[in-house]
Amino acid sequence: MATTKKNVGSDDYALSRVPRDQRLGFWTMLLQWLAQSGSISQFTLGATIGVGMTFGDAFLAFTLGAVVLEAVIFLIGFAGMREGLSTPLLTRWVGFGRNGSALVSFVIAVSLVGWFGVQNTIFGNSVSSLVGGPSWLWCVVAGLAITVLVIFGFRYMAVFAKIVTPLFFAMVAWSVIDALSEHSLGDLISSPPPGQAIPLSVAATAIAGGYMTGAIVAPEMTRYNKKGSHVFLQTASSMILSEYIVGLTGVLLGHLVKSNEVSQIVLSTSGVFGVLVVLMSTAKINDWNLYGSSLGVVNFFQVVFKKRLHRGAVTIALGIAGTLLSAVGIMTHFTDFLTVLGVAIPPIGGIIVAEYWVVRRMRGPLEATRAAGTLPATSPTWVPMSLVIWAAAFCVGKFYDGGIPALNSLATAFVLYAALGLPGWIRTYGTTTLADDEDPRPVAAEQTPVGAA
Repeated sequence: MATTKKNVGSDDYALSRVPRDQRLGFWTMLLQWLAQSGSISQFTLGATIGVGMTFGDAFLAFTLGAVVLEAVIFLIGFAGMREGLSTPLLTRWVGFGRNGSALVSFVIAVSLVGWFGVQNTIFGNSVSSLVGGPSWLWCVVAGLAITVLVIFGFRYMAVFAKIVTPLFFAMVAWSVIDALSEHSLGDLISSPPPGQAIPLSVAATAIAGGYMTGAIVAPEMTRYNKKGSHVFLQTASSMILSEYIVGLTGVLLGHLVKSNEVSQIVLSTSGVFGVLVVLMSTAKINDWNLYGSSLGVVNFFQVVFKKRLHRGAVTIALGIAGTLLSAVGIMTHFTDFLTVLGVAIPPIGGIIVAEYWVVRRMRGPLEATRAAGTLPATSPTWVPMSLVIWAAAFCVGKFYDGGIPALNSLATAFVLYAALGLPGWIRTYGTTTLADDEDPRPVAAEQTPVGAA
């Protein structure tokens, strides 16, 4: 009789489709998306833009950013929902082939675990300044706590979102209303920018570019959705909350204090409980960095080393590494490198959208196996032209000074892939059979469903 290998945590269908009966309800998924909007950093971004722009210009900048992000998130997220696949696994059949997906996985995994460490450093420094104690200790506490949460997977992360998200926005609403109640809202809206002017393109870059990596890995979340309409409504709600409510409130606060230092306003009337909620909401955003990185590493090792790793074990290794590096202060020195990766990731989204929705020459095997909930028995090995397009789009985003770098690289990849793919000039090379330890059938749930309502 075959023995069952026991692993820590949930594998979360890292190398298979998420079965239809394991998808989650509308409200559970909505709270997951809204949780991504709940961050003090978004208020700070709004205040930074408000210092250099009028409210009307800031509204236009946030509109441009929201439209761009929503288009990217929905098109990629809808593909992830239909196929039940994460971004690294989806790219095997959408644009990159099996070996190309390993490179995609590596870039995404390094970027996300890097930002996990950077955000954990910021988290530790913030707690240290608020309540005392060494920042390295708080980095360790926060990093290990997030790691434990992510080990157990998506459903437990959803439960955490249900707790934190309502508390965060209730607390923030109380603080902001209290801060603005003694000032004329009309005067703040009509007041001139108190600082040096910020061009519209720069503001839109900060808004759209700052979350572009999150948009590209939207399938990590939407693969648990039941309907495409749910994806649209949830992501649009997240954009409205993040950009128009949180971001524009930050603009008003920037006009009020004539600075981007607005975090104390949000925290000032909330007490210890408010500080705790804000820190928990920050952790809720950072858990997605670690979660997405773990999925990328699992696909990378399967393709490159032919080794099937359990996502829970990968999470432990990545979480400990990111936590220790953040505790000793190393991660902050990698922000420039991570910014470069931030330009390298948007072309992945451009290629996915172009192949899946426009060219549609590679997705046939996914369509043929979708109803059965299995993976195709084979995948293309290489798509060399996609790698060329990826490199060209990266160069445009990195070295062209006009417009929005993240959008420039994404649009370049989309246009080049569509222009070359429609006439049939993008071809696959080789065929790889599904590995023996990659079961094409989704396995049964590994635990009693949590937070599935």
